[in-house]
Amino acid sequence: MKYAILCYHDEKVTCAWSKEQDDAVMAKLSVVTSKLEKQGKLGPVARLLPTTAATTLRKDRDPPLIVDGPFAETKEQLLGFYVVDCANLDEVLGIAKDLAAANPGGAYEIRPIGMLSPGAASS
Repeated sequence: MKYAILCYHDEKVTCAWSKEQDDAVMAKLSVVTSKLEKQGKLGPVARLLPTTAATTLRKDRDPPLIVDGPFAETKEQLLGFYVVDCANLDEVLGIAKDLAAANPGGAYEIRPIGMLSPGAASS
């Protein structure tokens, strides 16, 4: 069974880190991920870019409403994510609209992903 570990932190804190602080954190994380990779347990690792880069599709409206930012209601929790390779925001919004048509209610938050390592977990 594979698991997604969604990391939460105060974005105001992490975005204020100097390059040296960020590099130090990433070096510590690399120790853990290297061990997991050697064990064949590490899948893709992605670092979400800041919420200022987010776009949300509110699918409880007709037509759906597209807004800048991570504006899902606080009563909604992150349940999972899709990783898609798109040329631009318009293309990914088209995919999100298709998903919205198949799954009523809620919101899709769309963020660019900064890839850290392409590790592969064993099946």
